[in-house]
Order: sequence, then C-alpha cells, then structure tokens
Amino acid sequence: MQKMDTPLPYQRIAVIGTSGSGKTTLARALAARLGLPRIELDALYWEPNWTPAFVMDFRARVEEATEAPAWVADGNYHTSRDIVWERAEALVWLDYGLWLSLGRLLRRTWRRVFTREELWNGNRENIWNQLRVWSQDSLIRWFFKTYWRRKREIPMLLELEENEHLVVFHFKSPRETGVWLDSL
Repeated sequence: MQKMDTPLPYQRIAVIGTSGSGKTTLARALAARLGLPRIELDALYWEPNWTPAFVMDFRARVEEATEAPAWVADGNYHTSRDIVWERAEALVWLDYGLWLSLGRLLRRTWRRVFTREELWNGNRENIWNQLRVWSQDSLIRWFFKTYWRRKREIPMLLELEENEHLVVFHFKSPRETGVWLDSL
C-alpha cells in the first residue's frame, strides 16, 4: 500500500470488528491522526452499574453524536448500526483471527481488572464476571457468541444497497492495519 500525500478524505468513519480486535485503539489513533472527534459507542450505551441504556435513549445519543460533520466512531451495536453506517463515509473492518482477538480481549480484560481502570459512567470490569463464562456478563462468553456471527453477518450487510455508499477498508491483520494507518 503506498503512502498517501493527503489526509484520508473521509470525515465520518466507523470502525468495526469483533470484541478484542482493537476497534477502540484504532479509532483513538485514527481520530488523533486525522484531527477528528471520536465517538465511543460503549460510552453512549453503558449506564452506571453496567446497566444498558434503553434502546431509544441509546439511539438518541448516537443520533446526536453522529450529527457532527466529522467523527470516528467505534462499536458494533446492531441497534444503532443503521444510524452510524448511514452517516459514515468509510468503514474500517478489523477482521482478525479468533486466537489473536481472543488473546487481545483476555489481556485487555486482565489489565482493566488489575488497574481498576474506570470505563464508562464509573463502570469497572470484574474478573469474576469474566471467568463465569456461563454468565450473560462475561465478555468471554460474548466473544464466542458473536465472533463467527460477525464473520458471516458483516459481508452480507456490506452487500446491502443502503451500504453501497461506504468505502470499506477491510484488514485481516494488525500489520495490514498498521501499514494503512502509517500511510495516512
């Protein structure tokens, strides 16, 4: 991939991928590199005590955030996909392998638990919730529940007429993603 002489021409960019793929990290780097605000969908979705926002409240927050003329948004919420994708000009899909994404998820979760990192609205990850893979609260359970579904679903969604306007950057490895990011 050759180095671009001008910044990426897109001003509304959605970053998607499975849990642990690095959506937030890439969105943060992309927003900084391009001088764009970042929209973290998790921050709009999660209320205190890990309470999900009501769907209509969440959608209203996403509507308001994506009304801006420029942004980089990261997240996979199907309840707001129509809003984000309709308004986006480009979509960056991190389509990494199972073991890479799972390893990243486990390392990230352990780091957050160990450092007591505050996430959204005072929420912190709890190691016991993650280890109880039978629990609805486990990110590990969520990962296995959604990993293959996203592999099947995203290509089908990108074929839909309402998504034809999106310029798609589909990356299969962190190296590919890094080369692309460095080219901006």
